[in-house]
Amino acid sequence: MELISSSHSVGQNIYHLEWCPKYRYHMMRREEMQHLVEEVLRDVAARHHITVVELSVMPDHIHMVAELPATMSVSSALHLLKGASSHEIFQRIPAFRHRYPRGAFWSPVKFFRTVGDADTTTVINYVKNHRFPQATLDGFPGTS
Repeated sequence: MELISSSHSVGQNIYHLEWCPKYRYHMMRREEMQHLVEEVLRDVAARHHITVVELSVMPDHIHMVAELPATMSVSSALHLLKGASSHEIFQRIPAFRHRYPRGAFWSPVKFFRTVGDADTTTVINYVKNHRFPQATLDGFPGTS
């Protein structure tokens, strides 16, 4: 994965996300349901500028590797993904209201972990051993 550059930042904001339906029902057991949930999640992610790197719809939970915009928190991303996809699924399959009469398809429980090119040990060693002298602006255009 490459670093993403925006007007005032450079970095990666990639997460492994996981969540499940309420009561951990196997609501995505059928292949057509898995395809529907995948389609809805990809649409919702695109609408909110979330890049889906990998997506796996299991019978009772979702795994997603996603790159979030620099200004978006992981909590906001999960809130958008779960809320909008739940709404869309209930719109497309009204019979889901029989299983979830209150209209909440996803459990409030979630898992997330950052993902990147460097592992924890590499980053700790980099920070510990990063002892470069501060750069000066001498010779830089516009400085005296």
